[in-house]
Amino acid sequence: MQSILIIAAVVPALWLLIKVYRADRLEPEPPGLIASLVLLGIVSTTLASLAEQLGDLVLSWFYPEGTLAYDVLMYFGIVAFAEEGFKYLLLKRRTWHAPDFNCLFDAVVYAVSVSLGFALWENIAYVLRYGMGAAIARAITAVPGHACFGVFMGAWYGAAKKRALSGEEGRSRRCRRMALLVPALLHGCYDFIASQQTESMSTVFVVFVALMFLAAYRLIVRISRNDGYMNPRWDVF
Repeated sequence: MQSILIIAAVVPALWLLIKVYRADRLEPEPPGLIASLVLLGIVSTTLASLAEQLGDLVLSWFYPEGTLAYDVLMYFGIVAFAEEGFKYLLLKRRTWHAPDFNCLFDAVVYAVSVSLGFALWENIAYVLRYGMGAAIARAITAVPGHACFGVFMGAWYGAAKKRALSGEEGRSRRCRRMALLVPALLHGCYDFIASQQTESMSTVFVVFVALMFLAAYRLIVRISRNDGYMNPRWDVF
């Protein structure tokens, strides 16, 4: 039974990774590079967990758990930036100077690989603890959610690389900031809305997730369709 649960936890992340990987129509990225990014995503779960535990300890000194102030600071300030921050740091460390990073869509593949590595490992822990019901629920919410965070991170990360190669260091820095801030904001919204156990917030959550999935899908299609090598000048944003 445990093996079945692990397979159920892993398959959604691998399926999404393959779909994004196949959307790279110019130069498919080396499998070894993608595997290393997935592993770094797994590493980021441990780093984020430690940061979240420390953040929770500090936050609980000031606000009782379950209060609105606690939830806002926890989900938007601690969880979102811990998880997306470590994903981004490991992504940049591994790929910024990689010779294979020569097209804009590469950044989306890289960021999604890290995000799904995170989601895969996190999903195994949840599914082993809560069972097949959690596997089904997370396969249609949390795992695609992490993939979406990766899509937005990758879009801005690729734009940052493009600006850097064009000598626009100031604009590159702004894009790098957005590569962290946008997915962190989306992640914070996702977790905060999901934590509010009311019928009206459940509706808000479904609408939010649907809109985020749609926006991420359209962004993938747009970047994939207009993808090109970094040297020619063309813009996505």
